Amino acid sequence: MVISETLNLFSDLPAFPMSIGGPERKVLSVSQLTNRIKTCLETGIGYVWVTGEVSNLRQPTSGHLYFSLKDESSQIRCVLFAGSARGIKFKIEGGQELIIFGRVSLYARSGDYQIIVEKVEPKGVGALQLAFEQLKNKLAREGLFEPARKKPIPFLPQRIGLITSPTGAAIKDVLNIIDRRWAEVSILIYPVRVQGEGAAEEISAALKDFNTMPGIDVLILTRGGGSAEDLWAFNEEILARQIAASRIPVISAVGHEIDVTIADLVADKRALTPSEAGELVVPVKDEVEKTLKQSFLRLTALLQNQVQGAYHRLEVIRKSHTFRQPLDQIEEYYQQLDDLLMGLPQLVEKNIQECYRKLQMGAGRLESLSPLQVIKRGYTVTKRFDNNRLIKSVNDIKINDEVLTQVKDGKFIARVNKIFP
Repeated sequence: MVISETLNLFSDLPAFPMSIGGPERKVLSVSQLTNRIKTCLETGIGYVWVTGEVSNLRQPTSGHLYFSLKDESSQIRCVLFAGSARGIKFKIEGGQELIIFGRVSLYARSGDYQIIVEKVEPKGVGALQLAFEQLKNKLAREGLFEPARKKPIPFLPQRIGLITSPTGAAIKDVLNIIDRRWAEVSILIYPVRVQGEGAAEEISAALKDFNTMPGIDVLILTRGGGSAEDLWAFNEEILARQIAASRIPVISAVGHEIDVTIADLVADKRALTPSEAGELVVPVKDEVEKTLKQSFLRLTALLQNQVQGAYHRLEVIRKSHTFRQPLDQIEEYYQQLDDLLMGLPQLVEKNIQECYRKLQMGAGRLESLSPLQVIKRGYTVTKRFDNNRLIKSVNDIKINDEVLTQVKDGKFIARVNKIFP
């Protein structure tokens, strides 16, 4: 038991109570006491599984992770050293519920007890699934899954780059399908590991190398089915970013139909199986030849119809009176022109008379509206002499102002002697 083991560690200490200052007293330094407590924790408790919520997460440049694991009433410090952290697929974040495995110990410098973590699992969801969702959300926010950035797959590529394991079933499926559909196409195989440590780096390097080669029209990235761990290389961030950076269109065909990887989401085209990748990359030669023949026949028939239609129109023109007697039409135009020229003077004279009549009518209407006609009937028009403004009211003049009055046969100037409002 922990208690009995703890007591054994301190068995060399005198029993309590002891005489203060007595000869049997043994005094420990802080370091000695701390070391005994540390030994007690490491041997008495040792390795444990603990679950709790992550808080106070820190990750300095050393790569080590420091955080606290807490529940509703307590918390304990944890340290995950960089060597152990590299084996964790998902990213530890504050607020996560974790299950950790590690050794209970004591940090002598601060006197705090802690857990030196060696294994970490997310609570409620698998570590690989959590890592997949974290990377998927990250790349989605960056737009790497957007249809607008995906490149079209060429209809009939001349050279295909195939990245896969040379010993797997996937390569046989792809090659058999392509050979059956269009045997003349050229295929360049880049052998890589498709699972295990370093596989993602190998596949990424193959993609990078293919992008330096001229004449490669499309790339196929494929492997057969397997467990989540087997397919994990295709969920690595390094591979996802290399696919996104490829100038050559990439077809991803990883696993079976139910297997969806990050590589599938980033690739320009996803094939549900390796066999489907072979079907997507090249058409069936016999079907293309059949389509070309049908198109040739339709085009030939269309051209023949157009030639026949043009020949018929030419025949109609050739048999027409205009084509047989072209001068007749020209002479008729001459006669029409002469008729127009002979009738032109009468038309001009008629237009002039009509304009003169309209002018007289307008002049008559203007004459009837003229103020001179009003003056002729005995009325007068009076203006100020100094500024020639019309006087409409007694307020427009004052005593001794000179005014100019117009009557029907002349004008006269007068001076205002009196005003009657």
